[in-house]
Amino acid sequence: MKSKSARSPLSAFVAASAALFALAAAAALLAPPAQAQAQPGAAGAACPALLQHSFPRLQDETPQNLCQYSGKVLLVVNTASKCGFTPQYEGLEALHAKYGPRGLVVLGFPSGDFGGQELNDAKEIADFCFNTYGVKFPMFGKSSVKGSAANPLYVQLVKATGKAPGWNFHKYLIGRDGKPLGSYDSNVTPTSPALVATIEKALAAK
Repeated sequence: MKSKSARSPLSAFVAASAALFALAAAAALLAPPAQAQAQPGAAGAACPALLQHSFPRLQDETPQNLCQYSGKVLLVVNTASKCGFTPQYEGLEALHAKYGPRGLVVLGFPSGDFGGQELNDAKEIADFCFNTYGVKFPMFGKSSVKGSAANPLYVQLVKATGKAPGWNFHKYLIGRDGKPLGSYDSNVTPTSPALVATIEKALAAK
């Protein structure tokens, strides 16, 4: 005859489960709160706020997170295929090729904001850039770069520098720390001594 105090296997299992649940809950209460993690950049460092955006790649619309360029010196340019400044593509590609190994990345943002001088089809823009000027630096999908419709990167660049693009091929230089170093009008060519000197100084900074 079984003792009245003896537990059935089921009741013992329920009691054990309840005890484990209570221990887990207590541990959760005692554990320190999780800290929000900054989005990592290319080298594992925190991604600057200015670069925490994603844009479609021009060639195939694959999303590209700008955090991959953390720690780089960036030259951001709004481009157009049918502008008097369009030959600047050649100088931009030359900069990218010459200084790329040292950490410079040129980022192109096609836009039709000024005179409607950009093509509408992404493939046509990509083909034009590569076939005419041999562009290999990163290019993104066509977007607006001025006013209330401006893409979020340009909103921040205008706010940080106090200077909005006035025409195609306006340039913003961003340092390794993700902070703007300068704003350059369309008539400042990619090979301008003043711009090149600032790029070299930014590249030398660690």
